[in-house]
Amino acid sequence: MGFHVVIPARYASTRLPGKPLLDIGGQSMIQRVVERACASRAAEVLVATDDARIAAAVRDPRRPGQAIAVMTDPDLPSGTDRVAAVAEARGWSDDTVVVNVQGDEPFLPEVLIAQAAGLLESDRSAGIATLATPLASLGEFLDPNVVKVVTALDGAALYFSRAPIPWTREGASAGLGSQTEFAGALRHVGLYAYRVGVLRRITRLTPSALEQRERLEQLRALEHGVRIAVAICAEPPAPGVDTPADLERARQRIAASS
Repeated sequence: MGFHVVIPARYASTRLPGKPLLDIGGQSMIQRVVERACASRAAEVLVATDDARIAAAVRDPRRPGQAIAVMTDPDLPSGTDRVAAVAEARGWSDDTVVVNVQGDEPFLPEVLIAQAAGLLESDRSAGIATLATPLASLGEFLDPNVVKVVTALDGAALYFSRAPIPWTREGASAGLGSQTEFAGALRHVGLYAYRVGVLRRITRLTPSALEQRERLEQLRALEHGVRIAVAICAEPPAPGVDTPADLERARQRIAASS
């Protein structure tokens, strides 16, 4: 199955200004993400950006000299909206599959990109596909910054939450902080494959009530009846780069592998 990858990339970042262009072992972070996406065998890899510096810094190693940046409106509210803008600019059909790859994932295993796209091939009733991985600790389970997902027996997402779900009642006799059970809980990995028709639909909808409460955009799709297919990551996901400490770890990782 052929699929496209779009990597949203904005220059502004509160914790890491100019994050896409930060150097990691002699390459910009965004270029490392582009090369991971290209290794997934995507038919096309594009960068959705509002900054000329980012547009000038990215290239597809498979097609030297060919521009891969698509300039998007700086006022778009989210990366999903930037992916949708690229789909419109390119005139993709409703059944085209596009994977939204985060621009701060320089070590993302390429197999996960292809896996997310492949889920839409195997589950024709799904409009969106995403991945999850087992939680590694009780601390992650209780951490509101770690998004959890619960699925049906057929792999469809039932709910995403920052709260610790599913909750084992018998494991927390004294309330939230006393929980001891997290076996079977899944951490959501923020990698999405969309059918373009569904992407167009959800980006035209207003933010939903649950989305606003949890600050989780994918709940808009669930609230409007979109089936989201979920699979366990074929390989462990790599850490992203959100903070100066993450950046230093990324640089050390490259140095250690040289």
